Amino acid sequence: MEIFLAKTQGFCAGVASAIDIVELALKNYGAPLYVYHDIVHNTSVVEGMKNRGVVFVECLNEVPQGSRIIFSAHGIPPNLIKEAQDRQLKYVDATCPLVTKVHKEAIKYSNQGIDTILIGHVGHQELIGTSGYVRGNLLHIIENEEDVQRLNIDPQKPVAYITQTTLSVDDTKNIINTLRKRFLKLIDPLRSDICYATQNRQDAVKELAQFCDVIIICGSAHSSNSNRLRETAAHMGVSSYIIDTAAQLDYSMIHNKNKVGLSSGASVPRYLVDEIIDKIKSHDPDSQVHEFNNPEKNIVFPVLQFKD
Repeated sequence: MEIFLAKTQGFCAGVASAIDIVELALKNYGAPLYVYHDIVHNTSVVEGMKNRGVVFVECLNEVPQGSRIIFSAHGIPPNLIKEAQDRQLKYVDATCPLVTKVHKEAIKYSNQGIDTILIGHVGHQELIGTSGYVRGNLLHIIENEEDVQRLNIDPQKPVAYITQTTLSVDDTKNIINTLRKRFLKLIDPLRSDICYATQNRQDAVKELAQFCDVIIICGSAHSSNSNRLRETAAHMGVSSYIIDTAAQLDYSMIHNKNKVGLSSGASVPRYLVDEIIDKIKSHDPDSQVHEFNNPEKNIVFPVLQFKD
């Protein structure tokens, strides 16, 4: 059996930065340390932090006044910053810089009075955060092409759109094409606002799907970008599975397969991938692992400091 690792997988720069912030805070201040929402959508990462005294909350009222808190990589609505300040919380906003760029686009469009269409998954933490930067009377959330037809916007007006960063160009292509047909004055976001990590990981899976018999994605079930990776392989006609850890790998998934593609979501630490490789090798000790140069290896976001 041959195991081929996707050339781009695992932690993106935004996730790495957010995790580094938590690690630095634990080192400098110790526990308890509060984090609003899961810092990233990975079960192993979150459970590991809980074991070291990190307390994850969904409401700032759960945080004692004056405590330290970190806002997750997915981004938060602006009212939470005000609430944190009112409660005298010492905070760091660990929002991914690429998500922050989308927030700035949202603010710009609202300041110009432009109806703004937000493409994403309803209920996802990033979508909730980004929604807070668009004026309520200008915000229109859609998930698919059918939602485009239900939009109550004058088709003659200028209309802008922004997207959830865990969706790739491929994920949103048909939706945007439908928007373009309906709104002749559709305003595109800056190309630099598109999350490179999401598209890169899907492209890497596409490469594997061209010659692999099966694709295994390491990622949590509630991770949007991990699920998109599995769907990417499935759309190319290759059997694909998503597993959180090596314990979930059923050998029947890869039985009689000669070439196994292995990738992981943007919130997945490398050791989880290595454990999957080890489990496969425990069944097939002669398995060969092929790894390629990662084009993102030099992309790093700075780690912000706490406001004391």
